[in-house]
Amino acid sequence: MDYFYCPPEKITGDSVLIDGDEFSHLVRVMRKKEGDAIRVVDGEGCAYEVTLGEMKKKQATGTITAAYRNHREPALRLTLAVGVLKNPSRFDFLVEKVTELGVHEIIPIKTERTIPSHAKTERWQKLALAAMKQCGRAYLPRVRELTSLDDLLENCSKYDLRLVAHEQTESATSLQSHLAILHKTVLVLVGPEGGFSEHEIEMCLAKGCAAFSLGERRLRTETAAIAVAAQIGSIVLK
Repeated sequence: MDYFYCPPEKITGDSVLIDGDEFSHLVRVMRKKEGDAIRVVDGEGCAYEVTLGEMKKKQATGTITAAYRNHREPALRLTLAVGVLKNPSRFDFLVEKVTELGVHEIIPIKTERTIPSHAKTERWQKLALAAMKQCGRAYLPRVRELTSLDDLLENCSKYDLRLVAHEQTESATSLQSHLAILHKTVLVLVGPEGGFSEHEIEMCLAKGCAAFSLGERRLRTETAAIAVAAQIGSIVLK
């Protein structure tokens, strides 16, 4: 069944209203018509089976025939904080894949070794939306504005578990070892090209982050982020 996005404010009772870009995709790309069955997701974890009704010039209405909460969502909410990459296409790829794997939030971060001074947040949010619909999710991961590592660490105590990827320390343990106890919210920090500096690692540890390793090989930033999302998703998916 084809998936379409409809924000919560456009879902009332047993009715949905589809307009804007989603309407264009519904009519011009997917060629849907009155009476067709589609699946609508609200980006907040709810999915609806919908029968299309009246089709106007710029909008369509539909009737909800079934509803599902926490549709295909992990039990654990993973926030990935990742250093912005020099090559923007690699961060595009990262956003798309971790969305498919169930990440709850993505925070681009600026570190000592981060080269770009800006982030394409709007573009990444659109990529997350497309990936959400493609993979059949009902929750739209939020891509936050570019955040400094200092600011992120000042507000990281709200997460049940805080982890930082660091392959160059003997004290780093495996990711799985930190997940032996199920947590509700997890923050994982992944550095940019070149990784975090030693000073930044010390800052993370001082704020309650535990260091972990993804193995003996040195991974690219996007590979590490995807590996984290895949491992955590495979452990806690309902």
